[in-house]
Amino acid sequence: MLFLNQCDTLMPVIRIIKFGVIPLIQVIIIVALIVFLILDLGKAVMAGKEDEIKSAQKLAIKRLVYAVAVFLVPWIVNVAFSLLDNSGQNEDYSTPLSCYANAKR
Repeated sequence: MLFLNQCDTLMPVIRIIKFGVIPLIQVIIIVALIVFLILDLGKAVMAGKEDEIKSAQKLAIKRLVYAVAVFLVPWIVNVAFSLLDNSGQNEDYSTPLSCYANAKR
């Protein structure tokens, strides 16, 4: 019962993080990925050297893997919290896990 009050006070912060900060970071990552890919591949193509093109392609693949990882981390956290939350009820806020898992917009 003590955590119920804490969950009520933390719920606005959890909502901001879960539905505001994380999607914002994901959008910024996508925009930065596109800009950096255009710049790196553009420089390599303009230089016309085969070695630079191959290194730019390797860097582009690494950046794509990092971007996918950034998108998977919130999903993995949500799945982990849902699996670890064994409250069995949809609106039970008796544990910190259920407080995060049941945060709604």
